[in-house]
Parts: sequence; structure tokens; C-alpha cells
Amino acid sequence: MFQQRHYRQIVAGDHLVSFQVTVKETDVWIRARTRLEARARERIFACRGHLEAYIQAYPDFRDTLVPWLVAGPMPKIVGDMAAAGNAAGVGPMAAVAGAIAEQVGVDILTVSDEVIVENGGDIFARLNRPFVSAIYAADSPLSMRVGVRIDPADRPIAICTSSGTIGHSLSMGKADAVCVVSRSCPLADAAATAIGNRVGSAGAVASAIAFGKSIPGVIGIVIIVNDKIGAWGDGSVMSLTDRPGR
Repeated sequence: MFQQRHYRQIVAGDHLVSFQVTVKETDVWIRARTRLEARARERIFACRGHLEAYIQAYPDFRDTLVPWLVAGPMPKIVGDMAAAGNAAGVGPMAAVAGAIAEQVGVDILTVSDEVIVENGGDIFARLNRPFVSAIYAADSPLSMRVGVRIDPADRPIAICTSSGTIGHSLSMGKADAVCVVSRSCPLADAAATAIGNRVGSAGAVASAIAFGKSIPGVIGIVIIVNDKIGAWGDGSVMSLTDRPGR
């Protein structure tokens, strides 16, 4: 079912061209130097094809909530998801949106030196300048009023967000938003889920951040619960109230 995604209007990269690609349940928003819908669609079809074939052979991969044993040959997207889930202590499907975003972004980078790929609130970005990513936090008064300023340092970066109060993705917590920064988009996606599962209330923010810091590859965390916010690591949290239209 289509969901209006207001946060797509408040992400960096205004100097780039925006376009959207939808393949079955995968709804991806992209900014690049030129419109590359056909290329992105081809990559999404490939990702989904590899993943669907693997799930047909191993149905438990789709349903398990615990790390998947990495053994034997498997498509890259499956291996990336399994590795991310293992690092964060969750099932591999917790990394699916981030894994697709990264594969699409890496492919587009072969023809565009800058790119932003957003898939279900998970962002893969490679920009030549610092940028700000707004945080959508459901009904929290802080939703879209705070963002994370990222300096990509000439390398791809991932900013993935999980919510326990909105969206179709499984979360066992109550955070309005858990935002994770990493160089790996599948890892950031899985880690956001794992950290969010530990936020039952605003009082659990500190312990959830402490857990998140222990996940190798996580370099930044922001957690929003109602009007409370906690943060750690790379990326400075900033107010967006004085940045209309961004």
C-alpha cells in the first residue's frame, strides 16, 4: 500500500535531480546528477530476484528474528543482510531496505559522482559536501524539527531510521525514531532495529545507546522518544526550525 513520505522533501542534495522508482513493495527515492530510473529499476529487480530465489530455497531466512548462519554460496545481497543481522543480533530481514538502498546507490555511483538513495527511511548517500538529514519521528514534537549533520569525507555514508510507533517494519520497542549512522547501509538498518528493540520508554535511551555503541561499524546514534532525545557519535544533531524547506 502506498504511503505518503513527507520526509522525502526534507533531505539534502537540492542540486541533484530527484526521481522515484517502485518495484512491487520496494519504493525508492533517488537523487543523482541525471534521471536514472531504468538503471535503478534494473538493479532493484536484480536484488529482489536474488533475494526471492534464496527465500524460496530457504524460507526461514524471511521469518527468523535471530541471526542467520552464513554458510555456502549465496547472492551478495543475502550475504550482506546476514552479516548485518549477525553483527546487530537480529534476523537478516532487518537489513533488507538498507541492503537494497546500498546496492542501488553503489551501482548509480558508476555513472554519477553524487547520489542519495532512500528506501523506507534508510538512506545511502555519497555527496561532495556536508549535508543534513532530517529525522522523521512519527508523532513526536521533535519529528522533522531535528536532523543529523553529516560530513561524508568523500566516502559513502548510511543513515537508517527505525520506529516502534509507525511503519510496517517489525520493532519491539517504543521509540519514535532510532537513527543510526554507519558506512554500511545494511548494518545501519539492522542496528537501528536492534537498538530500537531496547527502547521501551524514554528511560531506556541511555542503555540502548550503550548497546548500540558496542555494534562494530556503528558510528552514530540518535534516539527520539516523545520529546526526549539522546545522541552519540559522528554527526551533530541540529535544529531544523530555522531551515524552512530543508
